[in-house]
Amino acid sequence: MTDAATPAARPRRRRLRVLAFLAVAGPGLIAANAGNDAGGILTYASAGAQFAYRTLFLMVLVTVALVVVQEMCARLGAYTGEGLGALIREQFSPRVSTGALALLFVANAGLTVSEFAGVGAAMELFGVSRYLSVPIAVVVIWALTVVGTYSKGERIAIVLSLAFLAYPVAAFLAHPNAHLVARDLLTPQFVHSTAFLILAVALIGTTITPYIQLYEAGAVVDKGVKPEEYPLQRVDAISGAVLASLVAMSIIVATGATIGGTGPLTSATTAAKGLEPVAGAAAETLFGLGLLGASALAAAVVPLSTSYAVAEAIGVERSVSSTFRQAPVFLGIFTFQILVGAAVVLVPGNLITLILNTQVLEGVITPITLILILVLANRRSLLGSAANGPLARTLGGICIVSVAVVAGVYVLLTVLGWLGLG
Repeated sequence: MTDAATPAARPRRRRLRVLAFLAVAGPGLIAANAGNDAGGILTYASAGAQFAYRTLFLMVLVTVALVVVQEMCARLGAYTGEGLGALIREQFSPRVSTGALALLFVANAGLTVSEFAGVGAAMELFGVSRYLSVPIAVVVIWALTVVGTYSKGERIAIVLSLAFLAYPVAAFLAHPNAHLVARDLLTPQFVHSTAFLILAVALIGTTITPYIQLYEAGAVVDKGVKPEEYPLQRVDAISGAVLASLVAMSIIVATGATIGGTGPLTSATTAAKGLEPVAGAAAETLFGLGLLGASALAAAVVPLSTSYAVAEAIGVERSVSSTFRQAPVFLGIFTFQILVGAAVVLVPGNLITLILNTQVLEGVITPITLILILVLANRRSLLGSAANGPLARTLGGICIVSVAVVAGVYVLLTVLGWLGLG
């Protein structure tokens, strides 16, 4: 009898599988967790505040699309050893690749603004002005990333953002109407209004946001995941996407049960009410800590994803482990983005409105990036036997067409409105 077949060998094999998973785990979980950033949290909370549970069915569809896209990005990174920026440059015409990267840069610039707005909104809950907290955040995030202690800052931000894991508990303790939750989760309950359409686009944009795909593929490459390790990386990508979506739906349910029907969010204080069932008087503090951690994490991840894409596209050094001298373009783009993003936030205005508007922008741009990802994952000349099969191509196509239709209708109505025909 071989060692592999003995009962004593089974626990050892399980331990080896766990260790192997931990060796490649991270990119998917971090990318998905970063997706529940300031824009995500506040968009989900606004969905609950405006329409209670009516967006839950839409979130189920969005979750399927997120799982499909994240898996494809992780597979592209593991099997090609290149991030999305390099693949888009190599596999598409100069006109297409330049246009795609320009759109990604614009989208991520908007998101970087929203992350620093999230930092400002979180610290205002503790009585600290954005004009003090945002500049400090810029210095800390820049130092942790560029000086080489990024992984430590990443762990701190993740720990803080774990506060949002209280939302599933809050969703239960808020005693939502179980019948309505089940109905809205399993059947479409769409509202025929412009406000609902705008929110639908924002939900798509904040959940399947382009920077998550850029970061996922880039981080898989940076981590050195090989094709033979991909099955475990696939678990990381899918589990991260599912976990992020479960938290998102919990936010909608908790907020819908506590302040559903009150209208769009206008302050972080109102958004914090969704945590009152679990935290009581400490809801603002818990929400503020979670928002700070999620915003700080994404304030690093979003500009890093742009840096990965641009550095990959022009073929220069790209790694958070590199020094400024080794990777001046990569770290220079990162520095430029956080400085500009913070500067915009320091302009007077409502931070919550600014954050929500950036998510709508993401929703409009998302279909374009998803089409490119699907085309790349379909190419056998690129991935060989790891390319999408018939089922994956069909499912990916349905997801992308659905997202594109929602975004397209919004753009059409917006243009008609500008022309006075809406």
